[in-house]
Amino acid sequence: MIRRSLIASLLAFMLVSPAGAVGFECARPYSLALHEHGLLYTVATDTGIDKDVADELRRRSGCKLIVSVMPRARIWQLIESGALDFSLSGITNAERERFASFAWYFSNKYYLLVRKDSGAATHADFERNPRLQIGVIRSFRYSESANRLVDRLLLADRVSQAGGLEPLYQTLMLNHIQGMIIEPFDYPALDEKKIREATNIIEFNDPPVLHGLIMSKAALSPGEQEKWRALLSEMRNDGTIRRIFEKYFKPDLAASMVNFQGGR
Repeated sequence: MIRRSLIASLLAFMLVSPAGAVGFECARPYSLALHEHGLLYTVATDTGIDKDVADELRRRSGCKLIVSVMPRARIWQLIESGALDFSLSGITNAERERFASFAWYFSNKYYLLVRKDSGAATHADFERNPRLQIGVIRSFRYSESANRLVDRLLLADRVSQAGGLEPLYQTLMLNHIQGMIIEPFDYPALDEKKIREATNIIEFNDPPVLHGLIMSKAALSPGEQEKWRALLSEMRNDGTIRRIFEKYFKPDLAASMVNFQGGR
């Protein structure tokens, strides 16, 4: 009886130990880049959802993760070349599928934040007025309807690009742009009284978009990609991802973001 209990305890330890769950060998250090984006990651406090996910990936895999912070556009370039192994909270498209694979861990919707004095109550109102400019983060893509709106406005020379959220909020408040696309991670910035009082939020009627761990196909073999994908799936299934999101969002919103179907 004691022998059986000892074996069971040993097996349980192996299942939860960093190197045991999905067979990581950690033959080399891995590189992972974060990008500053609201609740996903904030440089000033070195905190955020993606930081917590990266810490848990490091702990469970037992591998060394060399973490850096860089603009999103640079991250995609390095992922494509194979000079960077991972990033987080990425979304896919046909072009990115050529050089990256993904392990999904949440989904969310996108919204158009507009100045009240723009006179725009709908996306169509915004698009019809040639004086209205929209701001986006360089290299970011959004949901299907949001992407179509941005692409059409880009052709009309009505898009201003920035490296992050803060410059966009600043130009919005200066009325250099009249709208910008946001997601739930950006909501805390709306707590600033002046921004909240000056803007309205218009929802895009698109399904939530999947976000995930970005893996470089040039740097990681298919077998390695599958191990990291299995590790992240384990973190979803045991509730770890949900607990991370509940640190930053109310439980109902956290649940809606992490409880998606499919998206292998």
